[in-house]
Formats: sequence, structure tokens, C-alpha cells
Amino acid sequence: MKPLLPLLLATLASAQAPSVPVAWDVARAAAELSAQAARLGPILEQLTPANWVQQGAPQAYVDQWRASRDELGYLAESAKTFERQPEKLSAALDTYFRLQGLERQLTSLADGVRKYQNPAVGDLLLAVMGENTANREGLRQYIGDLAKQKEQEFAVADREAQRCRSTINRQPAPAPAKRTKQ
Repeated sequence: MKPLLPLLLATLASAQAPSVPVAWDVARAAAELSAQAARLGPILEQLTPANWVQQGAPQAYVDQWRASRDELGYLAESAKTFERQPEKLSAALDTYFRLQGLERQLTSLADGVRKYQNPAVGDLLLAVMGENTANREGLRQYIGDLAKQKEQEFAVADREAQRCRSTINRQPAPAPAKRTKQ
């Protein structure tokens, strides 16, 4: 029987999707995404949603503001993990979902900023958030490509495992050992 490991490795290598970028490019893109998102921090610190409540704004804006600040921190940590391990689909997904969640919260919060604080600051918040659109879309594409690659690798490994099982099952059973009389 020929060695299986070289065959399996060669098959896995040929199954890789050519559209998946190399790890260092992905790590650099994750760092860019994180740096761009960090630009939102100083803008969030300028916001005064407690004062808005005094002007008749709902308390929900204060909660959104706090949650946005927290989510920005979580996104930074998630992006660092993704930067260290760009081949991990779970790290990529976590970063993407945190970015999406932050964007949803900030879109709503920007409405409050425009109405109760300063329309220009609300516009700035959305503009800085929008600067990460290309990074978000690149991350989304990468996740899809990485998922396809992982599926292909799993399919190859599964086929190889099935081939090995069938080879083992075709081998004749060993003859029973003869008993000696005492």
C-alpha cells in the first residue's frame, strides 16, 4: 500500500480555492479594519447622550452609546485575534459580526446625534463608519472564500477516509489462532 500522507497533502493543496488571499495579506487587512474602526472612538467620546435625555431624547440613546463604546472595544479585540489567526473562520466571522453590530448601533445613534447634539457630528460619525465599507466587504468576501476552501478540504479528507475504510474492509479477516492442547 502506498503512503497516504503525501497523497492526502497533495490532494489538499490542489483543493485550495485560488481566490483565498495569503495569511499575511489578510492579517494586514484585519489591522486596517481595526485601525479604521478605532477612529470612531474619539467621535463617540464627544457625544453627550445624557444631555440629550434632558432635551427629551429617549434613554435608549444612552444605552446605545454605551453599547457602541463596548462593541468598539470588542471589535478591536476580535480584529486582533483575527489578525493573529487569519486562517480561522471563527475569528473572521466574529470580527465581521461585531463590525456589523457596531454599524447598526452607530446608524441609530447618529440619528440622535443629528437631532439632539450636532448634525455635523452625526454626519462625521457616519462618514468615518462608511470608510470601513471596503474593509467590511473584503472581509465578507474572504469569509465566503475561506468557507468554500474549508468545505473542499473537508470533502477531500472525507473521501480519503472513505477510501481507507473500504481498503481495510476488503482485506480478509485474520485466521483464528489455533489452540494447543495442554
